[in-house]
Amino acid sequence: MIKSFLSLAKVIFAGVLSTLVSVMIVASSAQAHEVQPAVADLVYVDGRIELTLEMNLEGVLAGIDLGSVLDTNEAPQAARYDALHALTGADLAGEFTAAWPSFAKGIFLSVDGTSVPLDLAAVTAPDVENPDVPRLSTVSIFADVGVGANEAAFEWAPNYGTIVLRQVGVNEPYTGYLAGGENSGPIPLGGGGALPIWQTFVSYIPTGFAHIVPMGLDHILFVLGLFFLSTRMKPLLWQVSAFTAAHTITLALASLGYVAVPGSIVEPLIAASIAYVAIENIFMKGQLTPWRPFLIFGFGLLHGLGFASVLEEFGLPQHGFVAALIGFNIGVELGQLFVIAVAFLAVGLWFGNKPWYRRVIAVPASAAIAMMGIWWVIERTIL
Repeated sequence: MIKSFLSLAKVIFAGVLSTLVSVMIVASSAQAHEVQPAVADLVYVDGRIELTLEMNLEGVLAGIDLGSVLDTNEAPQAARYDALHALTGADLAGEFTAAWPSFAKGIFLSVDGTSVPLDLAAVTAPDVENPDVPRLSTVSIFADVGVGANEAAFEWAPNYGTIVLRQVGVNEPYTGYLAGGENSGPIPLGGGGALPIWQTFVSYIPTGFAHIVPMGLDHILFVLGLFFLSTRMKPLLWQVSAFTAAHTITLALASLGYVAVPGSIVEPLIAASIAYVAIENIFMKGQLTPWRPFLIFGFGLLHGLGFASVLEEFGLPQHGFVAALIGFNIGVELGQLFVIAVAFLAVGLWFGNKPWYRRVIAVPASAAIAMMGIWWVIERTIL
């Protein structure tokens, strides 16, 4: 009876892992549908507040609730999104211009406590060069508020998703990472609205965490590759320590502007690192080789450059730069530890000491991760 139960358990796990492979493949091919935060630059000059937004217009035009989905494929309006993504830049800009009156109802700007209307100045949408990459368009809006305005507050509808709001052209500018529906609070238009150091530090922790869970599928798979080498804690600690030290170094250097490597180089190499650790898991039979921590350190340098590209998308605040950088990095670490903890509680705790663990769970899971890494290498270099 016990043997039959174990046989059934093995079959169930094999099925779960096969399903996991399918889910990963679908997720990897859906980069164009990944929801990204909008970025808005706010400037006050000559009695006018100007907002320049860089955002994905397809999502809002399709009516998708960008505050509740991570991938537009998950939304009922996915077909509409795909149709909009296929438009030329000029046609997409025309669609948004026609929809502006409706979209404007979800943007709220108050100046000195009084709500002010916003007008559309221009919208620019590029043609799609790579269908696997989200298209970011530029929308310029403004409000004439008169000379002598003191402070402003910004908010937009929850379904518009997350936005990074940056004040420019002043000393100690405000920078905020706002969830949809979250109000910025008063922003001094003359400057001095930078968040306190401690608040800046705390606000960037969830940003780093979100880059791992749920947005960083490639980083999640790399961490799982480290986990599946062995159920013993010592090999895992060696690997995670090397990875953490390395990506901390390059994240800091890249964010400070000392290192710059194009994403076209970094991203395929990150994919190759995922494939390598997973393949080595299969052939090393659970043994930590002398060279593996050094390789993990090298791979960590690559992943740090990948993390830095995320910060580059919306920038670190000038005031509190170091605090934001440290907060983001801590968020990344918490995300990695969360992945390891979930993997341990779901698999390692119950089955790590079973004689069939490696054959039934670790090797098939590593094979699935290797397949994903190899596919990403091909996708990021050839397709």
